[in-house]
Amino acid sequence: MTSAIARPLVLVGLLALVGCGKPAQEAKAPPPPEVGVMTLKPQEASISTLLPGRVVAHQVSEVRPQVTGILTKRVFTEGAEVKEGELLYEIDPVQYQAALESAEATVLKAQANLSLVRLVAERKAQLLKTNAASQQDVDSAMASFKQGEADLKSAEANRDTAAIALDRTKVLAPISGRIGKSMITPGALVTASQANAMTTIQQLDPVYVDLDQATSEMDRIRNELSSGRLKRPAGGVEIELVLENGKTHPQKGKFGFTDSSVNETTGSVSTRAIFANPERNLLPGMYVRARVIAGVDPKAILIPQRAVSRNPRGEAIAMFVDKDGKVEQRVLKVAQAIGPNWLVDDGAKEGDRVILDGLQKAKPGQVAKTIDVTVDPKTGLTKTPGKEANAAGAAPVADSPETRKD
Repeated sequence: MTSAIARPLVLVGLLALVGCGKPAQEAKAPPPPEVGVMTLKPQEASISTLLPGRVVAHQVSEVRPQVTGILTKRVFTEGAEVKEGELLYEIDPVQYQAALESAEATVLKAQANLSLVRLVAERKAQLLKTNAASQQDVDSAMASFKQGEADLKSAEANRDTAAIALDRTKVLAPISGRIGKSMITPGALVTASQANAMTTIQQLDPVYVDLDQATSEMDRIRNELSSGRLKRPAGGVEIELVLENGKTHPQKGKFGFTDSSVNETTGSVSTRAIFANPERNLLPGMYVRARVIAGVDPKAILIPQRAVSRNPRGEAIAMFVDKDGKVEQRVLKVAQAIGPNWLVDDGAKEGDRVILDGLQKAKPGQVAKTIDVTVDPKTGLTKTPGKEANAAGAAPVADSPETRKD
């Protein structure tokens, strides 16, 4: 009975040994990943420097009284725009009007006295011809006439001074611009050339922007221009402002001058630019950043920013496909952002193929199937030949014909 049961078990064991001896069917190898690549080509790019700066009014005038008296009226509206020569304040003119009338009376008196001494001098000169008067009498009469002329001129000068003082009881705007708050009210006593200003006027269109640039950066740009690596912009140095909120000022600036001395504390040189400010968006004291385009690189290597990431050490890295079709990762030295691209100083050269799409599937050392894509230099959107780019800029490099975002 036992042998009858054992036979089927032995048979099952033999069948199992025979099955283990058959070669297992090998798994099919996955196809190489598809990636969208862009072949790098030198292109012309404007090289800019971002500098910190402060807005400075084009002109500033502190308004002070030039005569002493009681302030009777304030005419302007605080914070408004005023024109040069516009009335701002009035000072009580009574005493200055009286002084002018007194000076005019003195002029009339001097004129009358001059007429008298002129007649005396002419009469003495006639008498001298008939020996009816001595030479001494003539000389004395002529001296009195000259003294009368001098008295008249002095009286006229005093009259003009009194007229100027009366005119200065009306305080006028010395420049056009935006006027600040009034530091004095009607009824207060003001004195000539007092230390405290009555108000301040600032001209805000145009405005200056004072920039600070490190001497090392200035020397680097200067050397690259002199060596020919950079070309000077055709239209001269271009400057645009980036405001605190990240927006760009709509008006481009013009280069003014560079200071002839270096700040010993910061090691920087001050540069002044001038900007139109019709909307009065730029106010004195405002912190801004200026993007200064000082040169053009005719052979720049640009890589789209979305192809570049950072490794744990903070270095910029990108994936490339070498001549053998293998994926490799490189460390890049990026100089600055230009539109949607990075300007690369080291780590990439002409003819290199950088991976833009399918980065999740690309692993260093893998062989990849490449699809050439083109990039819009302004938007960074990519597309494969004959197909439109999607809104995210990803090319259709997947197995399906539908576009997707990598």
